[in-house]
Amino acid sequence: MSIDKSSKKGLIDYKIFLPALIIIVGISIPLSLYEEESLAILNSIFNGVVDSFSWGYIWYGIILLVAGLYFSFSKYGKVVLGDPMEKPRFTLFEYASILVAMGLGSTIMRTAMIEWGNVAVNPPFGAEAGSDAAILWGSAYSMFLWGFQVFAVFVMAAPAMGYILHVKKRPMMRISEACRILFGDRFTDGIGGIVLDVLFLISILSGAAVTLGLGAPIVTYNLAELLNIELSFGLTLIVTVIWVLLFSISAYLGIEKGIKRLSTLNMYLAGAFALFIMVIGPGVFILNYFTDTVGFLISNYADISLHTNALGSGEATHIESNTIFWFAYNATWAMLHSVFAAKISRGRTIKEMILTYLLAPTMISWIASGVLGGLGVYKYLNGEVAVLDIISNQDPMAAIPAILSSLPLGNLVLIVFIIIAMIFLTTTLDSTTYTIASYAGTENMSKAEPSRNLRIIIAAIITIVALILMRIGGLAPLEVVSGLMGLPIIFIQFLTIYAAKKMMDKDRAWITNVREEDKKYYNKSKGKRL
Repeated sequence: MSIDKSSKKGLIDYKIFLPALIIIVGISIPLSLYEEESLAILNSIFNGVVDSFSWGYIWYGIILLVAGLYFSFSKYGKVVLGDPMEKPRFTLFEYASILVAMGLGSTIMRTAMIEWGNVAVNPPFGAEAGSDAAILWGSAYSMFLWGFQVFAVFVMAAPAMGYILHVKKRPMMRISEACRILFGDRFTDGIGGIVLDVLFLISILSGAAVTLGLGAPIVTYNLAELLNIELSFGLTLIVTVIWVLLFSISAYLGIEKGIKRLSTLNMYLAGAFALFIMVIGPGVFILNYFTDTVGFLISNYADISLHTNALGSGEATHIESNTIFWFAYNATWAMLHSVFAAKISRGRTIKEMILTYLLAPTMISWIASGVLGGLGVYKYLNGEVAVLDIISNQDPMAAIPAILSSLPLGNLVLIVFIIIAMIFLTTTLDSTTYTIASYAGTENMSKAEPSRNLRIIIAAIITIVALILMRIGGLAPLEVVSGLMGLPIIFIQFLTIYAAKKMMDKDRAWITNVREEDKKYYNKSKGKRL
């Protein structure tokens, strides 16, 4: 029997939130003050992990994808997260839009525009830098980054979290609670449960601060180009204030009128923006190049997925080093995505939840990579924008405004791009604070939404940490720390997958908690009287 931890003594459970915050601040400040020395040490540690465990990160994504397909197409896929007679909370389009906004965020706008160039200047498999083959490898890789393994990483703790919240009706939507069936009440309600929950919060708070810090330049670089002003911390501060203001309005309106409406609005805006680029830009080239890229990716998907270059000599290419960091960094976000997906999946089956997360963000990200990446490739091949020179000699982010401003109506394109990026950043902050408040709050999450005030407080904390680190130049060390935090999170993920199976087996949920048509089918298949 679960112990109700919601004491109502305050908005937040300080015994898990304060230790996590103190650890983050305790790590961030020294790392930021001694950035060069910290980076040298941390990169040495991280490179050691990569050298020894690169194969593990690669198989990690593949194993979770296989687990996702197993859960979806086995008897567990029919299990409803909630009352089987209850309709899903959101329509499929709304549901997919929210998951896309959460799963991709503004990062897709950065990788879609310039990731192909990062690969083209340092290509794999013996391709010559800057060649057609190198560019094609880069475009395929930018799509691979948002492929099925990544979204399997994001969603595969969600079955356990959704089950304890919507079926078991446990008041606390926490990792420790999901693992109660594995470790028992004494561990869960004691120091062991606190350690699990603190680890979750450390990974999420550090990841959130890094993401906000890395997301801001997507807006500031383009805003500086639009206004013809210099990049500065003051500009970043102004953008962040506007960003937090938008989030605060969204938080006040709640998930129905806030996150849902912003997510669906951004889907329409992004679609219209893609069509606009096709019309005023090289639409025919983009369609042809998108087709080539998808075909190239499908043909080489296994090569990219399983590439470690064990027999290679010299330094690793961009694909080899970045793939490992990508999975390590995304592992730190995995539990956040899963907790959020679980919270909004009431009324959905496990199959619907997993497959929507695997398919909808993948499809949208591949289209975005095809349109934005195709535009950049066209501008480079025609000599209009020296994309590869910019990426090699400047901050790669500077290539984005250079490409966009080269289009007809360049200023309008920049404005729309900035608006879409701001909405993506707002929904990222909104869903992040929503999840943290759900996790660390004291209210019964099976019955209530997280406190608006608590969400704004958490947003303020994340923003202040990110701004301080940006001001003193300390994001890079925390980014590496965030990547290292993925290791314990991977272990916790596998625990939650096993816990989900064990809970459903114990409850025979594939019989007791399925929709009526699935129950009838089960009875008929067993030869029982209906």
